[in-house]
Amino acid sequence: MKLGLRIDVDTLRGTRLGVPALCDTLAKHGVKGSFFFSVGPDNMGRHLWRLLKPAFLIKMLRSNATSLYGWDILLRGTFFPGPIIGKKCASEIKRSADEGHEIGLHAWDHHAWQAKLDRMSANDIFQHLEKGVKLLTEICGTAPTCSATPGWKTTDEVLLQKERFPFEYNSDCRGSSLFMPTVNGQRLKQPQVPVNIPTYDEIIGRDGITNDNFNEHILSLIKPDQLNVLTIHAEVEGIVCSDLFDDFLTKAAERNIEIVPCGTLFQSLENLPSDAIVQRVLPGREGWIGAQKSVVHK
Repeated sequence: MKLGLRIDVDTLRGTRLGVPALCDTLAKHGVKGSFFFSVGPDNMGRHLWRLLKPAFLIKMLRSNATSLYGWDILLRGTFFPGPIIGKKCASEIKRSADEGHEIGLHAWDHHAWQAKLDRMSANDIFQHLEKGVKLLTEICGTAPTCSATPGWKTTDEVLLQKERFPFEYNSDCRGSSLFMPTVNGQRLKQPQVPVNIPTYDEIIGRDGITNDNFNEHILSLIKPDQLNVLTIHAEVEGIVCSDLFDDFLTKAAERNIEIVPCGTLFQSLENLPSDAIVQRVLPGREGWIGAQKSVVHK
């Protein structure tokens, strides 16, 4: 039974503190994962305007965001441009590559992608991706082999622009099976690895889920007859929930769950079904996300 491990790194703090801690924890358990880095300006503090939206405010309160992320993340880039993460934390990023983890692009500017994607032109999207790929290549010495959009925010134009880069796969949506995405009926060349297991911030504090039973709940969702992909965050599982994640890895090993980089989940691209990505609303998240069409319409 395999579990693909996607590790999103959104912020300067997550890169500086969370990535080294996760590298230590993963090495302790003999596990490799897929790190997806945001390498441009850390402007995450600009998300604070979203507190005006009830769904986002409820999520922040439910997950105790000030404790979970820290005020340095919540205020970063609020009044002045945030620091360039890839310049400040090149050694932390390179360490993950040197230790054999799969390296992918998450974003150039994580905040801008989530807040402005709906208004970005094709050229805006391409330049955003290009800047991220260039800096990540400069840091690691090789180009990222994959990508994963922030907040699973993906459009057809995003998929088309990603085809201009040599990504072996992308993880841009929620879903239940590996597939080749289609745009206007055209089958694209880069497969998708959807995430099918909820994240910590989506379910903590909902339906009786607490830190005491979180790991058991997540483990109960991992099954041998399905795709299993879990997303963790350097800012969460790498810092304030590091002990919880360490316990998760121990319990996963006891259940003979093999944790692997997402890129190893493929056997044959030719046999993958075609599917589209559509927008949907997911409980526990504010705003829309990209989702595998056949799953949404079941």
